[in-house]
Formats: sequence, C-alpha cells, structure tokens
Amino acid sequence: MAKMLFILNDPPYGSERSFNALRLAGSLVRRDGQDVRVFLMGDAAACAKRNQKVPQGFYNIEVMLHAVARRGGEVGVCGTCMDARGIDAGELADGAHRSSLDELTAWTEWADRTLVF
Repeated sequence: MAKMLFILNDPPYGSERSFNALRLAGSLVRRDGQDVRVFLMGDAAACAKRNQKVPQGFYNIEVMLHAVARRGGEVGVCGTCMDARGIDAGELADGAHRSSLDELTAWTEWADRTLVF
C-alpha cells in the first residue's frame, strides 16, 4: 500500500493551492492501495472550519476534506495554528481532528511520499 502525506499551508480560498491538493488527495484516496493523510497547518487550518458557505457553483473545501475522510483518509489540523486563528475543536469539519507537530512528525515518518502545498 502506498502511503501519501499531504501538508497544506495555504488558506481555503484566495489561492487554489489547497483546492488542488485536495483534488489530488481525493483522487488518490479513491484508488485501491492508497493510504492518504492530510495535515493542515498555518492558514490551511481554516480549511477544516465547519459550515463553510460559498457561492453556488464554487468549490467547497469543507466538502472536499470530508470526502477524503469519508473514504478512509485522515485529516489532522495543527492545534497551535487553530489556537492562533481562534478555531475551537468543536468547529472542525466532520472527519478532521485537532492534531499536533508530534503527530505530523509520526505521519512524516510513516509516509512513502510527502507532498507540500
């Protein structure tokens, strides 16, 4: 089984880096033999905010994250980054959990490949 780690740093909107990372993560997690983990840090912590409302026809990062988690991917959000942005663990989207640098370290050791966006 291939083990892929995605580390996202950019905000959910205003740049398409997080969008493109989640497009790839979503595509990989749907394939057999792929184990996917996504770690959100810096401004990407906002990607995991629950109840995002976007204009009709516009992509929704929360929905994309949930799709990765629903298919067995793991989604961790840097706790320090959450605190800096006033995001409480109860505000996280379904499938995302408050995480830490220690967990990111373990995930990095676990991964066959790490992609940073």
